[in-house]
Amino acid sequence: MTVEATGCASSRQVGSTDGDTLHEECGVFGVWAPGRDVARITYFGLKALQHRGQESAGIAVGDGGTVMVRKDLGLIDQVFSEADLSTLTGQLAVGHVRYGTAGAKSWEAAQPHLSTINDVIIALAHNGTLVNTDELRRQLIELGVPFLSNSDSEVAAKLIGYFTQRTHHLREGIRKTMELVRGGYAMTLINEEALYAFRDPYGIRPLVLGRLGGEASGEAGASEEPPAWIVASETCALDIVGATYVRDIRPGEILRISAEGLVSEQGVPAAKESAECIFEQVYFARPDSFMGGKSVYACRYDMGCQLAREVPVEADMVIGVPDSGLPPAEGYAAVSGIPFGEGLIKNRYVARTFIQPTQELRAMGVRMKLNPLRDNIAGKRLVVIDDSIVRGTTMVQLVRMLRQAGAAEVHVRINSPEVVWPCFYGIDTDVQTQLISANKTVEEIRAFIGADSLAFLSVEGLLACVPAIGVRAGEGAGAPARGYCTACFTGVYPVAIPESFGRDKFMDGYDPCNLTESPVLPRDIVQEKDRDHSWEASHPGA
Repeated sequence: MTVEATGCASSRQVGSTDGDTLHEECGVFGVWAPGRDVARITYFGLKALQHRGQESAGIAVGDGGTVMVRKDLGLIDQVFSEADLSTLTGQLAVGHVRYGTAGAKSWEAAQPHLSTINDVIIALAHNGTLVNTDELRRQLIELGVPFLSNSDSEVAAKLIGYFTQRTHHLREGIRKTMELVRGGYAMTLINEEALYAFRDPYGIRPLVLGRLGGEASGEAGASEEPPAWIVASETCALDIVGATYVRDIRPGEILRISAEGLVSEQGVPAAKESAECIFEQVYFARPDSFMGGKSVYACRYDMGCQLAREVPVEADMVIGVPDSGLPPAEGYAAVSGIPFGEGLIKNRYVARTFIQPTQELRAMGVRMKLNPLRDNIAGKRLVVIDDSIVRGTTMVQLVRMLRQAGAAEVHVRINSPEVVWPCFYGIDTDVQTQLISANKTVEEIRAFIGADSLAFLSVEGLLACVPAIGVRAGEGAGAPARGYCTACFTGVYPVAIPESFGRDKFMDGYDPCNLTESPVLPRDIVQEKDRDHSWEASHPGA
C-alpha cells in the first residue's frame, strides 16, 4: 500500500534574486531507526542541509507495510507542520531538499520520488545530475512505465522499480540501474523495511554514514539502546541529530540497512581515481562539515592563506562576503598581515520565497541580502574575498555598493580559480555562455565589475588546500591533492558528456577534455539489462 500526502500542488513559482550564485541540486538524508521518531529526525537533518536546496522539500517514511510521502514546494519549515510530522510514523525514512537543475521546478519534480510497479514500492532521494537519461526515459515509456515529470531522478526511480519487479531483488534493481546511468549522483532509497544508499563510481556527489545511539547511557541500570543509522549529504546533518560519523559511502558502493544490520557490496566498480566535486569545499558545504577528514572551514581558511601568497596587495582591511567568503578572508588577513574586519552585514531573513520580486527589487540585487558597514569601511583600501565569480552581475553591484559606502579602493580576490567550463553533474551552470570567465579576460572582468584589481586562486593552489583523496603511490607529501573533479576550471570531465546532452552547451573554440568515452546506449538496453541474470545466478542468497 502507498499513501501519498501531497499537500497543495500549486502553480506558484519560486522567485530568486541571486542568479549570479552557484547552486547545487539538493541535499539527501536517510535514517533507519526502529522505535524512534524517524520523521522528526529526518526533518532536523534536512534543516541542517537547507543550504543545499530551497525550492522543495520532502520526507518519505516506511513502517513495514506502507510508504507515505509528504513533499511540496518551499523551505522545510513551509512544507512541514507539526501535524504532518505526527502522521509520518514508521521505522525508516528518507528526506530531500531540492534546488532543481535537471527537470522542471514543479511539485512533480520534488522528491522523494515514488516508484510503484506491481508490488514494488520505493521512495528515492537523489543529489546530482544524470547525463544520459533521455534515451532511458524513452525506452521505459515504450515499455509502459508512466512518468509524472521530466526529471532525471524520476528516471532512476523508475529504472530501479522496473528491474526490481522483474528480479525480485531491490539491490539487483539498484545495481542494474547503476550500470546504465551516467553522471554524478548520491542516492538514498527506502522500501517498507530497508534503507539503501549508493554513489556514482567517481564519488562526485558526497554521501556519509553515521551511527546514532547503540551505546550504554552510563546510568545505573540503563540498558544499551539499539543503534540507528543515518546517511546524509554532509556531516553537519549527523551533528544536528546527535549521530557520530562512521565513514563515507564509497564510490560505486550499495549500502543496505535493515533489521539484519548493514550489508555492503560494490554495485559497480569504482573509478581508478575518484572525482569528488571540489566546489563542496569552496562553496556548497557548510563550514562545520568535515570532508576527507578536514573541516570545510579549515579548507576555506587555507584557501585564503594561499590566495594571499599568490596575489598579495597593499590594503587597510580584509573583508569577506558572507558566508562562504569569511573563512578565506580570515586566512588572507593572517598571511598578509592586513587586519581582518567586518564590512558587510548579511540579512539572514532573506531567502527564497514564493513571492515574485518586482523588477525594482531585482535591481536592488545584493542590497536585499547585504548591507555595508559604512563607518568601518569609509576611506579604507579594501580586500574583498568571495568564493567565485560566475556571471559577474552580483560582484558589479557589490563593488558599487562598497564605493558608495566610502571605500577608497576595492581589490577583489576570489578563493577559487576562474569558472570557465559548464558543469553537468549537479550545478546550475550547464551553458558556457553564462560564464563571464569564458567570455572575458581577468582584466576585462576587473573593468566590468569596477574593481581596482582582481585575482583568482590557481588550480594548483586550491588543490593544495584540500585533503587528498586516493593519492597515487610515489607522490610526495607536498603534491597537490588528487581525487577531485575540477572540470568547471579545467574542462577535464571525469564522466563523458553525451553529444545529445552537451549539444549547444559549449562556446566555439572550447573543446572539453573527457577522461572516458561516452557510450551510445542501444535502443533496447533496458530490456537487454533485464535479460541479464548473471548476478542473480552468482548470488542465490541475496
